[in-house]
Amino acid sequence: MKSASDVSTFMSTLDHPLTSGIEAVRQLVLSADPRLREQIKWNAPSFALTDDLVTFNLRSQQTLQIIMHTGAKKRATPLTITVADPAGLLRWLASDRGIITFSSLEEIASNGAALVDLVRQWIAQVEAAQAA
Repeated sequence: MKSASDVSTFMSTLDHPLTSGIEAVRQLVLSADPRLREQIKWNAPSFALTDDLVTFNLRSQQTLQIIMHTGAKKRATPLTITVADPAGLLRWLASDRGIITFSSLEEIASNGAALVDLVRQWIAQVEAAQAA
């Protein structure tokens, strides 16, 4: 796992058609909660509090994807996350994991506030489940 300072280096050398969109989403995620720590994990920017919560998937050259999850390791009893998603950004992969896909800068710009809201809700849900 690399530190936040390595994320800037990673971004400055990233060769991806949506690099400017990746940077825009990165800044949106960071704006959701000042406690988020940023690092490189799985060859992409990732964000964590006590555990990983939001990780980019940059394998596709046509889209950028953000994986919303409840940690790097599978839990014996998975958390069940429920968030309001009126923009329909989140596609659920399991009760504790979802994916958001963007294919253009315009799509990112028009959904920035909805993304920030989803990240805030996700953090609150995970923290509430961990406190229970």
